Amino acid sequence: MNFVFDFKGRTALVTGGVSGIGGAASRAFRAAGANVIACGLTDAELAAARDDPAFAGIDVRALDVSDKAAVDALVGGLPALDFVVNSAGVIRREAEHDPEVFDQVLDVNVSGGMRVSSAARPLLARSKGAIVFIGSVMSFFGGPRQPAYSASKGAVRNLTMSLACAYAPDGIRVNAVAPGWVVTQLSRGAREDATRNAQIMSRVPMGRWAEPVEIADPILFLCSDAARYMTGTVMPVDGGYMSVG
Repeated sequence: MNFVFDFKGRTALVTGGVSGIGGAASRAFRAAGANVIACGLTDAELAAARDDPAFAGIDVRALDVSDKAAVDALVGGLPALDFVVNSAGVIRREAEHDPEVFDQVLDVNVSGGMRVSSAARPLLARSKGAIVFIGSVMSFFGGPRQPAYSASKGAVRNLTMSLACAYAPDGIRVNAVAPGWVVTQLSRGAREDATRNAQIMSRVPMGRWAEPVEIADPILFLCSDAARYMTGTVMPVDGGYMSVG
């Protein structure tokens, strides 16, 4: 379901925007009339998006958020920008106990968002725009199998609040959504593991996994005028997962 948002004449940049939550956000912005630049990393995911009728009218581009020069070139080449969704992210689970892998995950999940936000700040200041980060329920607790992912999402929570304070004088709002358990490629392992899936669902009061569009709609809300007095907010969208003691 897409709620009634009107972003005609506005421009949205979505990193990690060709699949999962980012892909859903790209499609939702386009359905609301926005001009959308959806960024992906691999040739395979970029080709899949370009061949997908659901991405019709969306400008699909390659972007590695760990490459500052590439970020600066892409953002600097835009004539205008109203919204940024920092959705690019990785998870490596047990491998994250390796310090080198740990650093790689944080570089994408945290520093990548910072690179994009910093590059976009001048354009967003002109448009009085908004940034939305993608956190996680793991922004609020740890994960023994994925220490880097959990640490990165905790950092995203604090980065959201820090940039909200720093960018407010420019008229830029900065918020985040903190999804729970969502049907994406990143969650496939947990969904297909019967034991793990049962553990997760036993703690979700709504009793099901979220669809990516159910995270996209709150993202659009945070970019809309309906959220015009919201900044520094990290909004759980988790089916009640964190309400269970």
